[in-house]
Amino acid sequence: LPFLSETGGKDRRSGLILTIPLCLEQTSMDELSVTLDYLLSIPSEKCKARGFTVIVDGRKSQWNVVKTVVLMLQNVVPAEVSLVCVVKPDEFWDKKVTHFCFWKEKDRLGFEVILVSANKLTRYIEPCQLTEDFGGTLTYDHMDWLNKRLVFEKFTKESTSLLDELALINNGSDKGTQQERERSIDLNFLPSVDPETVLQTGHELLSELQQRRFNGSDGGVSWSPMDDELLAQPQVMKLLDSLREQYTRYQEVCRQRSKRTQLEEIQQKVMQVVNWLEGPGSEQLRTQWGIGDSIRASQALQQKHEEIESQHSEWFAVYVELNQQIAALLNAGDEEDLVELKALQQQLSDVCYRQASQLEFRQNLLQAALEFHSVAQDLSQQLDGLLGMLCVDVAPADGASIQQTLKLLEEKLKSVDLGLQGLREKGQSLLDQISNQASWAYGKDVTIENKENVDHIQGVMEDMQLRKQRCEDMVDVRRLKMLQMVQLFKCEEDAAQAVEWLSELLDALLKTHIRLGDDAQETKVLLEKHRKFVDVAQSTYDYGRQLLQATVVLCQSLRCTSRSSGDTLPRLNRVWKQFTVTSEERVHRLETAVAFHSTAEKILQECPEQPEAFNEMDQFDEIEAVGKSLLDRLTVPVVYPDGSEQYFGSPSDMASAAEHIREKMKLVSLKKQQLRQPEDTTPES
Repeated sequence: LPFLSETGGKDRRSGLILTIPLCLEQTSMDELSVTLDYLLSIPSEKCKARGFTVIVDGRKSQWNVVKTVVLMLQNVVPAEVSLVCVVKPDEFWDKKVTHFCFWKEKDRLGFEVILVSANKLTRYIEPCQLTEDFGGTLTYDHMDWLNKRLVFEKFTKESTSLLDELALINNGSDKGTQQERERSIDLNFLPSVDPETVLQTGHELLSELQQRRFNGSDGGVSWSPMDDELLAQPQVMKLLDSLREQYTRYQEVCRQRSKRTQLEEIQQKVMQVVNWLEGPGSEQLRTQWGIGDSIRASQALQQKHEEIESQHSEWFAVYVELNQQIAALLNAGDEEDLVELKALQQQLSDVCYRQASQLEFRQNLLQAALEFHSVAQDLSQQLDGLLGMLCVDVAPADGASIQQTLKLLEEKLKSVDLGLQGLREKGQSLLDQISNQASWAYGKDVTIENKENVDHIQGVMEDMQLRKQRCEDMVDVRRLKMLQMVQLFKCEEDAAQAVEWLSELLDALLKTHIRLGDDAQETKVLLEKHRKFVDVAQSTYDYGRQLLQATVVLCQSLRCTSRSSGDTLPRLNRVWKQFTVTSEERVHRLETAVAFHSTAEKILQECPEQPEAFNEMDQFDEIEAVGKSLLDRLTVPVVYPDGSEQYFGSPSDMASAAEHIREKMKLVSLKKQQLRQPEDTTPES
């Protein structure tokens, strides 16, 4: 409004002064009328009752414009205007005044019009109430007032509109049903302007009004404002109070709305998690019931399960986040939300824990199946190795190697026993886990799937048991065969040892059994010892024969040809025949020696006073014959059936034995001579 303003000055009746500055340019009466209406709407009714003094500054305008403005005042504000002061230019309108006298038109106009020069305006208005343009001292900055008025108008407009919007929002939030409340908030939730900005503007405006200072003038000169009613401090304060009240309610509505929105978002996310876990997630687990029939199959199922767990882990992460949000709302939530939040939390936790338990159960089941198949594979390999060992024919070199092989066989069989025991334990554990699947099957009939798994596990264990039983039977046969082979080797070794013992007895007989005794008594003792010696040799021979007979039986049982019985038996018989021939020769010599010594000793012990005992000379002839025969046998070797010969002892040993016999024969010969010539016997004889 560059040409119309309220300066804040007052006339002598305390009425407000309205200044209308006119210019040379064309003045729009319509704009002037609108401006007047606006300015007259600012004061209160009390101020309007005191009337207005209007100063029409026509110094820069034409008379017809001034007249038109004055007449327009009649139509616009006749009741409020009490005096119109038209400020004329110096000596410019004098001739035209006669054409229209305002004082004559007072009754028709409704107010008094005074045509006055600017320097005489103080006659009607105090100088302190006039601006400098009219020679007064009132400080007034129209542009600053205009800017502040625009701020006030903008604040009033925005605050009024904002109050209506906030009231609509707040009142909508107080409706009865939840649906109506949410629908009202949805339609009018966001105000058109920022309440914080409007409040800040109002506080700044009120602060300036209360300080009675405009800060827009260049020099910062203090300006005396109009009355409080004119400056609308109460209106600003009332608007601010209403705004604060409605904005506080609006913030609470927003908080409730935010809480409700957050609760709805959490509820939506909870239902997304629940729907997925109970839908696609559970369906994935429903289709995974097998345990595989091998290690590779179980590992493939584990890999598939890991993919399922990976998908679940994403939803479990959402569950953790939602649980934290719900916990935070529970700590800071209202009583009315606690029940709903706890119900959501409980529902989410139940579904997630149930699904996690199913995943863990499935993982444990697959791990148990993998361990079962791993043990079954190891046991199968052990059985294959044991069977391969049993299928190879045993051809040991000696009994020690057979014992080593038998020990290895027993160790393998023990390892198989332990493996089968471990397989049974793993299988039973797996069966126990499978039997628990029905507890979380969601009503699905898992009898068929479980039966397939149970049949497979039991089939594997039964197959391994049968294979192990077959191997045990084969081990029993192999053990018996190997023990028979050990016995065969032992019999052959003992038979060979018997031959060695018999050979040693023969050698001892030939080399050490050479004495014939010095007298009959000693010879009889030697003969008795020889018979015992022969008994030992007979026992050794019989023992060897029994062992060789046992080897024949074992060979027949083992269906094999003895490698040593054919050699050992002839050796045993040959040595035994040699021993028998040698023993008979030894017996014959000892018996001859007994006869010789007995006769000789009888002859030599006869008394000379009994010559009748020696009447028969044939006894001497007999003893001489026996002695010669014995001497002859000492020089003759033992001849074996194979034609080989062997002497008793060494030649010196035989010569010593023969010399002893010859000496005794000489004694007998001397005795014979004495008996024939008793009368010639002398001490020298």
